[in-house]
Amino acid sequence: MIVNIAAYHFVRIDAPQALIDTLRPCAQAQQLRGTVLVAAEGINVFLAGPAAGIDAFLAQLRADARFASIAVKVSHSAHTPFARLKFKLKREIISFRRDHADPLQGRAPAVAPADLARWIAQGQDDAGRRLVLLDTRNREEVRFGSFAGALTLPIDRFTDLPAAMAGQSSALADAAVVSFCTGGIRCEKAALWLRENGLPQALQLEGGILGYFEQVGGLGYQGHCFVFDERVALAPDLRPLVDADTAGADCG
Repeated sequence: MIVNIAAYHFVRIDAPQALIDTLRPCAQAQQLRGTVLVAAEGINVFLAGPAAGIDAFLAQLRADARFASIAVKVSHSAHTPFARLKFKLKREIISFRRDHADPLQGRAPAVAPADLARWIAQGQDDAGRRLVLLDTRNREEVRFGSFAGALTLPIDRFTDLPAAMAGQSSALADAAVVSFCTGGIRCEKAALWLRENGLPQALQLEGGILGYFEQVGGLGYQGHCFVFDERVALAPDLRPLVDADTAGADCG
């Protein structure tokens, strides 16, 4: 059984290339596949391999004090959903290119999956405000599934979100707005931007949809969660929609 991990951590990295040069040999030695993005603002990890190899890589990563607390989402598949191993140096680990959306300056308040599940069940937050779940993913991802009744946006990339949200603030002023995405990285930046642009009450879903699936299951969610590899999407029990052997294929 293959272990698949998704993890990110916003932290200042003064020498991103040096970090890549440190981590890549470990991932290669453990025969892991997937993508690791590194930027001055942090790290974003999508890796798959045998459990022992994943454990060894995470042990080395967490030995660096900057990543000791990195949260990891775990799922399993019969086959490795990545064709090869790639490390990339990036300007941002998730491209947004907006002011007032820098997690290094402080995180937006987050909602734990169990608390969101309770809010969904009761139809409001603990303060009695109506609940609005804001999907920060693109329309292709949304096509596979989303939270029931979520506010979805006609966007093709994350950088389109600010324009798509123009004029929405007044209609959402009385709501508990919870932004969400696949693993938490986009909704973390989105919540910061929203709080500075007309929605000071905006929150983020801790760990995104995958974290919600891990801790709660599918309560309030309809369909699958799209993932950016050969599994295509995951069900609320984290089973892949597709579990084909990718040996010799190139995911791009």
